[in-house]
Amino acid sequence: MVLNSNQIQEVIPHRHPFLLVDRIDELEVGKRAVGVKCVTAGDPYFQGHFPQEHVMPGVLIVEALAQVGAVSLLLAEENKGKTAYFAGIRAAKFRRKVIPGDTLTLEAVLIKQRGAFGVSKGIAKVGDELACECEIMFTLM
Repeated sequence: MVLNSNQIQEVIPHRHPFLLVDRIDELEVGKRAVGVKCVTAGDPYFQGHFPQEHVMPGVLIVEALAQVGAVSLLLAEENKGKTAYFAGIRAAKFRRKVIPGDTLTLEAVLIKQRGAFGVSKGIAKVGDELACECEIMFTLM
C-alpha cells in the first residue's frame, strides 16, 4: 500500500511545516512501515540549522521516523481515532549528515507493545548509507 502526503494527513495530525513524511511506500498495518522524506533546501529548518552548511537536525530525523511508525499503528482498526505520542527515545545514533538533495528512507518496525505503550525500531537511510537508528517509545491515547 502506498500513501501520498494527503492520505498521510488523514491518519496523523501533523501539518506543514512539521509533516516530515512525503510518502509511505510499504505498509504492514500495526507492524511496519517504510516512508520517504525528500529533503530540500526550502525546508524551513535550514534557515537556522545551519545557514552556512545545511544539515537536517537529528531530532527531526527521529521525528520523521516516529511519524512513519505512527501511520502504521494508527491505521490499525483498534487504534482509529487515537494519537501516538513520544514516551521516550533510546539508543539514538547518527551516522551521516542528511542534506538538501537527499532522499531519506525511513523504516519503523514495531518491536513490542503492551496496551497503549510500545517500542519501535527506527532506521533512516540515504541510499544504502545508514543515517540514523534509534528506538522510539510511544503511547497511544
